[in-house]
Parts: sequence; structure tokens; C-alpha cells
Amino acid sequence: MTAPANAAAPAADGFPRAERADIGLLLEGTFPYVAGGVSSWVNQIIRGFPDLTFAIAFIGSRREDYGTMKYALPPNVVHFETHYLFERPRVPVVRPLPADPGISEQVGRMHDYFRAPNSHAADAGVFAQLVPELCPGGRLDHDRFLYSVSSWDYIRDSYRRFCTDPSFIDYFWTVRTMHAPVWVLAEIAEAFIPVRAYHTVSTGYAGLLGALLKQRRGRPLVLSEHGIYTKERKIDLFQADWVKDNRNVFQKDPAEIAYFRRMWIRFFEALGRMCYDASDHITALYETNRLRQITDGADAARTRNVPNGVNVARFAPLRSTRPREIPPVLCLIGRVVPIKDIKTFVRAMRIVANRLPEAEGWIAGPEDEDPGYAQECRELAANLGIADKVKFLGFQQMTELLPKVGVGVLSSISEALPLVVLEGYAAGVPAVCTDVGSCRQLIYGLPGEDEALGASGRIVRIADPDGLATAAIELLTQPEAWHAASAAGIARVERYYTQDLMFGAYREIYDAALKAGG
Repeated sequence: MTAPANAAAPAADGFPRAERADIGLLLEGTFPYVAGGVSSWVNQIIRGFPDLTFAIAFIGSRREDYGTMKYALPPNVVHFETHYLFERPRVPVVRPLPADPGISEQVGRMHDYFRAPNSHAADAGVFAQLVPELCPGGRLDHDRFLYSVSSWDYIRDSYRRFCTDPSFIDYFWTVRTMHAPVWVLAEIAEAFIPVRAYHTVSTGYAGLLGALLKQRRGRPLVLSEHGIYTKERKIDLFQADWVKDNRNVFQKDPAEIAYFRRMWIRFFEALGRMCYDASDHITALYETNRLRQITDGADAARTRNVPNGVNVARFAPLRSTRPREIPPVLCLIGRVVPIKDIKTFVRAMRIVANRLPEAEGWIAGPEDEDPGYAQECRELAANLGIADKVKFLGFQQMTELLPKVGVGVLSSISEALPLVVLEGYAAGVPAVCTDVGSCRQLIYGLPGEDEALGASGRIVRIADPDGLATAAIELLTQPEAWHAASAAGIARVERYYTQDLMFGAYREIYDAALKAGG
């Protein structure tokens, strides 16, 4: 496969620009502005295919939510552009606009399909019919969404039919806020450079952009989901304090989710379905997530599992640099954000300190994504009297960190197939993980030969500081158990989770997509 000649020229913002590329990568809130996790995987994929050129469309919330790049753009990224969905929008002149009755009817059918897809299966293709009308001058452009009489009528009638929240004002602005990015994405799709295939690394807004591009340009679309986007957004929305609930105490049913929360959940479910419908190749990291994709609307024939893989050769030499004694260090590697449940790790360290006074807990990851939460974690450690035992290290080089670690810890409330666990295995570090995502598979193996390799650590319940502490202490204080777990982790990652296996799978996917894309 030969990449086309395409010299990238820097634009005024310093980013490379090109006229065309092989793969259009559609990224939402990840690489190159956020470190670790999915971003690390994106960097790995780009560098793993140096014969291909990549054009990246980065989609974020607001410019001020992101700092400087955490990753340098690889040389084969020939085009890079950024877009922010919730910056102050262009405000058109306020004037009544006519709307095409046929378009209004299609919008209604599309929303009915997303509310109850099984009951409205015949309307699955309506979105594709509406895509050409979203751009400026189309029959469903941004101005008509804001100011047409039919748009007002649709919002008003939907409120009367479906809304259980008493505030029409909040309903009106929720609908506008929810839908406004669609027209931003339509403009991005209109202007994006020609590529031979698109690759989105989530559903959500990036997935919707992929669906828009697929419908507009007819090029193949690849979807890779690490976590299931709709599931993760649900977790965020259940915790969000900006989602209003205007019902009084007599109107509230404790078992019922607030209406605006349900609206947002249904919206992201709809985005996921649009992306699934448009995607030619859909990958999950493990079988449970693949089955979840099918349940959420993906065509089973287009799905497959492609586990994460790590560069074992990079980490294997670290095994010989480890001290003879097991370091009494528990290390959580990840962003300091609520979904990683850093507070449970801190509480576990109070228990560890009581039973193993020489032990330390390290948290290696950036704190800038949610500074308020990071401060709460620091304050919790101080209040528990272990500020000297819990060390916030910030971003660290894994090759320098891992030889100093006794046990890797993952206390998350949601994960997919975490790279940090695999990288730890490659360096000989066993892990203690919560029972989320594919962690049970990584610790105990899949039935058969994988399971026979043995346990490469321990699985504990979510939000269980005592269980986490007990499991970690067991490994740190029982050399025979630690060495058995270390050997199992090394064998498992070398057999099932190498980057060569992952690159081979994506080579097949890219070959098929690029061949279909011309």
C-alpha cells in the first residue's frame, strides 16, 4: 500500500495542511490534547502505519478546555484542524424563515425512529436523506433551525407530547443546545479535505461527523470503540449538576430519571445509532462490548474484536532492572478524574498504611482535566493523614516508572481494555483491578489456554477500598504469589496482546476500506 505524494504545508496556526490524505481520523476530546488511554492508542496507530497519510479533525468542547498538545504530531499526519462545538456561535439575523413541510415531516420521522427504532424501522434511512439539507442554504440549515415557524412548532409540540418537566424555557434551550453542534459538524464535513476512508475513534459527535462524511462523500467509515461512548456519557450525565430538574418534591418519582437527563441520554444513543448505521467496519476491544454494540443497533456482520496491543519489546528489558525485593509501591496510572475513582485508591491507601507502614501509593497522571476533583483527592489524603504516603506524580514516562512499582492499581468505575495494565504486564508488574470492562479477562484470562496461564493479579469490587487494599497487600507481602502473577501477566501479554497482532488486524481493516474507497 503506497501513500500518495502529498507534501504537508503549515497553515497560519502552525498546523500542517494538505490537499488530500489516505485516512481521515475523527477524534473527539482525545489526541493530541489529552494524555493516556485512547490518545496513546491513536498515537500508536498513526505511528504503526508510516506508509499511510492521516488527516485529523479534532473536535472539542471549547478552546479554553484544552491546553497545549500532549503529543507531537507524527510525520505522516499531513493535515490537522481543530473545531470547538460550544464556543460562541455565529448569530444570524433574527427573521422569520419559511420551512419546507416535507423537511419538517422527515425530521419528525427521524426523531420517532431514534425514540423507538424497533417501532419505526422503516425510517432508518431518513437521516441520510437529511444530510444534504444541513449545510448553509439547505432546506434545514442552521438559520432555519433557529428561526423557522415549523422549527418552533416542532419544539412546542414535542414538549407537549413528551416532556414531564414543567419548564418549557429549559426544554427549549436544552433542545437548541443539544442540536446546535449538528450544524457545526455539517460545515466541518463540507470543508474537510478528500480522503480515501474515514476512521472515527468513538460514536458521539465524532461518530456523527463520520456519518455525515460517509453520506456526503461516499467513502468507507471505520469505527473503533474503546469504551462504549453512550455508556460513558450516561455515567457523566448521572453525575452532572448542570442538568436541571424543575419538578417539585411532590412531582418527583425517586425511581425516575429527570427528563432532561433522559433527553441527553437519548440524544447520545441516537448519535451512536447514526454512526453504527453508517459504519462499514466496527471494532470493539472485547466480546462484551461487541455484544453491547449489537444491542445498541450495530449490524453484527460488520463488527469484530480487535484487542489493544502493546510494544512488548519496549517494556521487556525493564524486567531485568527491577530490584530483587518487591517494591512496596502501589501505583495508579491514569488521569485524575472521577471515572478513575481516585478517591477509592486514596481510601485504600489509608488501610494499606495501617497494615504495611512502609508502603506508598503513587498516582501517575495529569490533573488538569478536572482540577477541582484533583484538589478533593489531595485534601482527602491530607484528611486521612496520609499526605506523605500518597504521591501525585503527574505525567510520567512509563519506562522510568514501572521498574519502581510493586503492584499496578486500577480503581476505575468504567474501563474498556486498559493499556496501562498491559504495559505493566510487559514490564513484569501484576495488577489489582476493579471488575470493569475487560479487566477480569486480563487478570484471569479467557476460558481455555489463556485461563491456564494463571491469574496475573486480582479483581476487586468497584468502590471497595478494603478489598483493594487486601488484594494489593497479599501480592506485595507474598513473593510466591507476586512472582506467579508476574509470570502469568508476561505470558498473557506476549501471547495475546502485542501491538503486532493489533496492527495486523487494522492492516486488514484499512486495506479493505482503502480498496473500497478507491
